[in-house]
Amino acid sequence: MKTTLFIPTRNEVESMRVIMPRVKREWCDQILIVDYSTDGTADYARAQGYEVLEQKGKGLRHAFIEGFPRVRGDIVITFSPDGNSIPEVIPELIEKMKEGYDMVIASRYLGPAKSDDDDVMTGFGNWLFTRMINLLHGRRWSQPYTDAMVMFRAYKTRLFYDLDLDQEESYRPERWFGTTLGIEPLLSIRAAKRKLKIGEIGADEPPRIGGKRKLQMFRWGGAYMAQVWRELFYWR
Repeated sequence: MKTTLFIPTRNEVESMRVIMPRVKREWCDQILIVDYSTDGTADYARAQGYEVLEQKGKGLRHAFIEGFPRVRGDIVITFSPDGNSIPEVIPELIEKMKEGYDMVIASRYLGPAKSDDDDVMTGFGNWLFTRMINLLHGRRWSQPYTDAMVMFRAYKTRLFYDLDLDQEESYRPERWFGTTLGIEPLLSIRAAKRKLKIGEIGADEPPRIGGKRKLQMFRWGGAYMAQVWRELFYWR
């Protein structure tokens, strides 16, 4: 299995200088940076010899839509370089995928793992959406998710297309709330509905290093909740 490390960036040059030297190039067959920045992140990445795609559309989802045609790996690991994802967990995700999983999540809430980046609101939101996805989409009894929202995970690259995550219609709730979402909750929902083989490993989430938090608390929360309920009727 070939593996691609997929890294969306937006003004992350400060944290990239700290985190990326810890990413061993031999872990993955491809490291792809998809950048939407004004702070020189892309220049730094190119200077280090990374493959860089400059993103055109605004928002995290567009990083995936524009970047996935460039993915060469059978397995993709989505990774945040802002300090929230621990690089040394990457080999563990790869080894777990070799056991035959369709997706393996680096859960912030499995066992002793914890998030040092959560506040009261984000911690509650992650708990609520994960429980709702388990309850409504088929993982209440069978190995329920402990973290359905996190970016840091590995999965078979074809799932992006098999689960229609490349289709604009899949993200209609964005229009109702005037925002752009990430793909992770929808990936978790549709993987559960398809009854794929999904695993988790515990992985702490350290505090971010530099940069600004991009969270849109109420618009994202409303749009994600609409997405969770819409998926009961929309996608089969």
